[in-house]
Amino acid sequence: MRDPRAAGLAKILVGYSTEVKEGDVVSIDGDGAAAPLLLAVYEEVLKAGAHPIVNVSLEGQNAAYFKHASDAQLDWVSPTAEWLLENVDVRIAISAAANTRELSGVAPERQTRRRQATGELLGRAMERSAKGDFRWVYTLFPTNAYAAEAEMSLADYEDFYYGACLSDDPEPLTAWQRTSEETKRLCEWIQGREEVRVTAPGTDITLGVAGRTFVPCDGRHNMPDGEFFTGPVEDSVEGEVSFHLPATIGGREVAGVRLRFEAGRVVDASAERGEEFLIGLLDTDEGARRLGELGIGTNYAIDRGTREVLLDEKIGGTVHMAVGKSYPETGGVNDSAVHTDLVCDLRLGGKLEVDGEVMQENGTFLV
Repeated sequence: MRDPRAAGLAKILVGYSTEVKEGDVVSIDGDGAAAPLLLAVYEEVLKAGAHPIVNVSLEGQNAAYFKHASDAQLDWVSPTAEWLLENVDVRIAISAAANTRELSGVAPERQTRRRQATGELLGRAMERSAKGDFRWVYTLFPTNAYAAEAEMSLADYEDFYYGACLSDDPEPLTAWQRTSEETKRLCEWIQGREEVRVTAPGTDITLGVAGRTFVPCDGRHNMPDGEFFTGPVEDSVEGEVSFHLPATIGGREVAGVRLRFEAGRVVDASAERGEEFLIGLLDTDEGARRLGELGIGTNYAIDRGTREVLLDEKIGGTVHMAVGKSYPETGGVNDSAVHTDLVCDLRLGGKLEVDGEVMQENGTFLV
């Protein structure tokens, strides 16, 4: 029997996040383990009068690809992927990892090569989205693998995840509108400011935001959601930042990350775990050593780290910074095949100041 919360989530993804309408071409992409949610989304797309295209990945497919693919195959970009990027109106992507560490044995340089090959697709998707020509949303389907990373049982993780997505709300289509007023208020407050300073244990960093646009996130692109973000001025970032929450990136746990910036560029990087992979990520291209995003989390229903950045970057009382590609709608111009978020927790001794005024302290907004 289908979990009614999955049905509620499908309604949110189709009816609210991407506002699928009659005649839209909709790409529904996901892992095989997400079949219940994929089917629910498929049904909602059909009910909306749109044209669904379903792309399902097999369990173990990514690991097999990186084990056997030649350099030429790593460099090859499917014409189907290019066609979809240019022709679909909507993309709904659902990850459902059966093993979050399946790529842990893949040499970092092979993953870097693949990121470089597909970097143009990432850039074109961001540009279409910024112009309003392409609607997209990304979410997860709860699996034992995600639950294990979060140190929960599957049942507890399902309660946690669906609650964070508001898919158990009696009126799921309006739930995010009703709960996002505070995010929008904070976003309006910070708009037009010039400099953000973040201080916390191991962290003292300033980021210029003059002339940049802050974007409130209310369930349109990520599910769950709850943040506002911008693209910092590319050469403005100065200082050091410690990222307190571990993350699973490319099948590897990366934890205890420290980055030091001068004139906007990472000049020193270290990690307690996954350092070799981190350095490889930063060396993907020139833009990978600059910040493409500063985000401020506002979702207090997500109250713990899960090693899954989709959730962790939304935690109320945290900030996240992404090395690599900027979102064009922010005014950011950094270009890279990479966009990787890392989370700094301000809830225990951290402070967020904007033009010298304290906006948040110890995870609580004061403005």
